[in-house]
Amino acid sequence: MDTAQLTRVSEYEWRIEPQGAMRVPGVIFASEDLVRAMDDKVREQVCNVATLPGIVLASYAMPDAHWGYGFPIGGVAAFDADQGGVVSAGGVGFDISCGVRTLHTGLKRTEIEAVRERLADALFHSIPAGVGSTGRIHLDPAGMDAMLNGGARWAVKRGWGQREDLERIEEHGCMAGAVVDAVSERARKRQRNEMGTLGSGNHYLEVQEVCEVFDPEAATVFGISQGDVVVSIHCGSRGLGHQIGTEFLKSMVIKAARHGITLPDRELACAPIDSDTGEAYLGAMRAAINCALANRQIITHLTREVFERIIPAATLELLYDVSHNTCKVEEHVIDGEPRRLYVHRKGATRAFGPGHPDIPEELRDIGQPVLIGGSMGTASHILVGTRQGETLAFSSACHGAGRAMSRRRAYKLWKGRQLVDGLQEQGILIRSPSSRGVAEEAPGAYKDVDAVVDAADAAGLARKVARLKPLACIKG
Repeated sequence: MDTAQLTRVSEYEWRIEPQGAMRVPGVIFASEDLVRAMDDKVREQVCNVATLPGIVLASYAMPDAHWGYGFPIGGVAAFDADQGGVVSAGGVGFDISCGVRTLHTGLKRTEIEAVRERLADALFHSIPAGVGSTGRIHLDPAGMDAMLNGGARWAVKRGWGQREDLERIEEHGCMAGAVVDAVSERARKRQRNEMGTLGSGNHYLEVQEVCEVFDPEAATVFGISQGDVVVSIHCGSRGLGHQIGTEFLKSMVIKAARHGITLPDRELACAPIDSDTGEAYLGAMRAAINCALANRQIITHLTREVFERIIPAATLELLYDVSHNTCKVEEHVIDGEPRRLYVHRKGATRAFGPGHPDIPEELRDIGQPVLIGGSMGTASHILVGTRQGETLAFSSACHGAGRAMSRRRAYKLWKGRQLVDGLQEQGILIRSPSSRGVAEEAPGAYKDVDAVVDAADAAGLARKVARLKPLACIKG
């Protein structure tokens, strides 16, 4: 991206002044190196989002931003229903409520080293991964409705987890306002056999070591210390979320004109929040959030079963679960007044600062854990929300490294088997059903996650707490 087209506000904040149909400015949080490495399409999409009705303050992009469908991935925007605001399926993304959850194990690396190969194999065989993967759970129509309404709470009631888990999940494990009748039969059919599965793409289950601690106080509150082994799960709403996104994007494009909405890009399809289409999408999206929360909860249960067989001393208590493809109604202070806003985070993580009532009580004084996923062979990070971040981008932070190239290009540059062997030489075990999938998700296909996290920290979006090194990765 050409920085000459931006106004530099600070070392880690860049502004795009309103022009043309833009209602608000665009703001990109990133270092100069990260901005220069971004595709020009990111700037274009940030500007396009800024043209949408009812947008508040600015159209934001996180340090990991890259080209996406309509909104940039790493895009954040908030809309006010009282000001004609819209909801956009492209502003949420296709994998609704894709997110990360991290589990303590109560173990140190030395305690798993002798069984690491066996553990990786057992996790791979117990948790289905890959394109079209299906699990051992099969939902009938009544079970599907119960899951879409209940989320992780439904899963815990079915025996897949512990009640204590719910306190460490956004929305306490269940998103209110789900409308199951807004979920099509096609979406339900795609999900019927996919509960408890990782899927493909950048999704994974990873055994990790806490290799560095940056904020001892926050780390202590989060219950982590150097040398600890944790497990992170990255996945979402699978086929159901994708189908909902596909269907409502088409519907929103068709109906945009009748709502008086001019789209600078068809992929930016949206509908007024208080319209029939907007309300139906919000109801279906919330059901998909519950699907994702239930899915990660079931995978957590399957992971616990594996550890219980191989390392019975492991505890696997939940640290936190946070989504990064959502639209949520939140109260934010704008010009000194609280306003109820519909905050879209596409490839961006909610990052509430200290004292926020939606943070679990035992974590509230320090802030919300912000879980940043790595890219198979690279580090993941744990951050914490800040008060400053509340004023910058509606309490939002990055969600990962962000792609630096397409999957097609990555597949041309790398071979899956070579990557697996090379990572094993570095002490990282990879288990995947797809050599092509491994190549498409090569670490080199992504930006430098450490640089992205450093930028988020320096910008004040969230504060670094710990760095996690992969030990074994189950990849779709």
